[in-house]
Amino acid sequence: MNIKTTHLKSKIYFTLLLTFTFFAGHAQIGIGTITPNSSSILDITSTDKGMLAPRMTTAQRNAISSPADGLLVYDTDLKLFYYYLFSTTKWTPVNSGVTARENFKRIKAADDLSVVLAAELAAGGGSKYELDPSTLYEINGLISFNYPIELNNAYIQGLDTNEDIISRASGNLFDGATGGSIKSVTLNATGGKVFNLSGTATQNLILRDCIVANSNTVGSVSGFGLVFCSIVQFSNNTNGITYNNISQLLLSNMGWFGNNSGTYEKLTGTFSLVEKQGGFSKVDATSIGFDVSASGLTVGDGVLESVVFTGTNSAGYVNPYTTGTYPGYNFNNNWNVNSPGIPEEGDANATGGFAVDFEVGTGDGVTFTDNTTRKKVGSMNTSTTYSNLFRFASNSTIANRLIYKGKNQRIFQVSGSISFQVSAAGTYIIYIAKNGSVLSEYKVYGRGLVANDIVVLPLNASVLLAPDDYVEVYAQRYSVSIGDIIVPNMTLTLK
Repeated sequence: MNIKTTHLKSKIYFTLLLTFTFFAGHAQIGIGTITPNSSSILDITSTDKGMLAPRMTTAQRNAISSPADGLLVYDTDLKLFYYYLFSTTKWTPVNSGVTARENFKRIKAADDLSVVLAAELAAGGGSKYELDPSTLYEINGLISFNYPIELNNAYIQGLDTNEDIISRASGNLFDGATGGSIKSVTLNATGGKVFNLSGTATQNLILRDCIVANSNTVGSVSGFGLVFCSIVQFSNNTNGITYNNISQLLLSNMGWFGNNSGTYEKLTGTFSLVEKQGGFSKVDATSIGFDVSASGLTVGDGVLESVVFTGTNSAGYVNPYTTGTYPGYNFNNNWNVNSPGIPEEGDANATGGFAVDFEVGTGDGVTFTDNTTRKKVGSMNTSTTYSNLFRFASNSTIANRLIYKGKNQRIFQVSGSISFQVSAAGTYIIYIAKNGSVLSEYKVYGRGLVANDIVVLPLNASVLLAPDDYVEVYAQRYSVSIGDIIVPNMTLTLK
């Protein structure tokens, strides 16, 4: 070995010794830099390259034996960095520094559903995607499903309603006996139903901030305990939706555009509560906006308020009840309706009236046996005309009776007049009566001076009526021992 070689080796040994001494003293390593940051044990610096973490599938990540606390890998299936959290013994996604959600899946447009939703497809027996009830599924982009989705009480959510789309080209999109929550997505089923759900009263469906568009049929929901739909737009759907046997149906700010066809919304079966508020239904061509004509439809309490009905087919705004309605109206007595474009209906609008009109010299006779008995005015005859009966009815066998048919009690103002001819001079009393009992505080007196005098008196009262209470007019002979009356004319109005 010559002197130069020996000298070179000595310089190398000396350099390595200095390097080890430096790192031993400072415990820092710099790659791409000779001045690593003082706070870093390893400082990697580059302006044209990145750092590559271990990459593996979800199955490979889960197969790591005894992962260390804080172990970091990149999941190529879920396109996320995951770190192992020893305190929970779970892999946790790295999410922009925010504490990550557990039970979360993001589905992107480019994802292979058979991979990302492999567990859900297996749970659905290979013929549907049965979602995990404890998982939030985030929709990112246009997701085309090849099998129907069983909601299974899971949560589906997008971030941009117009861009995050769940679609199926043929068959139903959501199918099964369970509900769940769907929010901020567009739903599209060009060859089938968006919803084909038939469950039990323990199931709920929540649909919020969504668009349902370009579908063959919006579908049907049956048997659920609660269906709550809020701020949903319907556009260019061939057929609408049928709600059947829902305990509580709440529809808020639903928008049906005129490019939809068929029947937009139909109720069948039994409901304890239906409340449809806000929004609009533009009904064109031969479409029907709201259909309550099904035989046997029963609604305990119905509210239709502030829904604007417009469009070229005004006859199709509402397909009315086949029984229980009044001429010119659409709903039965269990509904309160206050929506522009259709008649207002409710107990507050209840009204009714009748008029008795005989030829001069004839009339309804009232015979008295004493001066204390009060006798009803009017028997069954053909001279009574009933008018403007809304939530009021007449009696087929008892004339001159108005029966309240509203759902809740309310106070009515009674007005009218009565003309009667006396058979002998004397004083007579006229009463308004409720359920056969006179309201003495509203009695009026009239006196005929001679036989055949005609007395005309006003009728006024304020009366509280509950459903099926009725109002009539009674008369009493007061000051003489003989003398009956004949009533040729009488009117009575309640409103």
